[in-house]
Amino acid sequence: MPDPDLTLVDDIRAAARLMVRELGFMEATLAATDLPPSAVHTILEIGLRGPLTAMQLGTILHLEKSSISRMVRKLIDSGELQETIDAGDARIKPLCLTTKGRKTLAALHAFGRQQVRGALSSLSKAEQRTVREGLLLYARGLEAWRAAEQDMQPSEP
Repeated sequence: MPDPDLTLVDDIRAAARLMVRELGFMEATLAATDLPPSAVHTILEIGLRGPLTAMQLGTILHLEKSSISRMVRKLIDSGELQETIDAGDARIKPLCLTTKGRKTLAALHAFGRQQVRGALSSLSKAEQRTVREGLLLYARGLEAWRAAEQDMQPSEP
């Protein structure tokens, strides 16, 4: 495939920066909560996928073990998450949402859906589908690029 031209690359970068700002990722908290972005994403991922271990969360969210540990501890202490014990291996402690966490999840979905509906409201149905397809393609492209970059990193002895 041919390399995209520099103007296209810079336009996409500018749009991505604007989206990050408009979605509130530059704020200390996110989605009308008092939670940082990593905590919001943790609640969303556990809500969508079910119980996850801290290691699984680190992989999904691309966060270091120490960052995940601190964030998970804060979410447990605040009553959003609870650790459970795996029936097959007591060393494994999947994290699941508490009642409070499920309420937060519902509020996050409501906020996010309202934000997206508002953004799409001035677009035609065809433009709305174009936005969806473009974002899905771009996200897949980023994921594929990251995976290829990781494959090229020398493995640790």
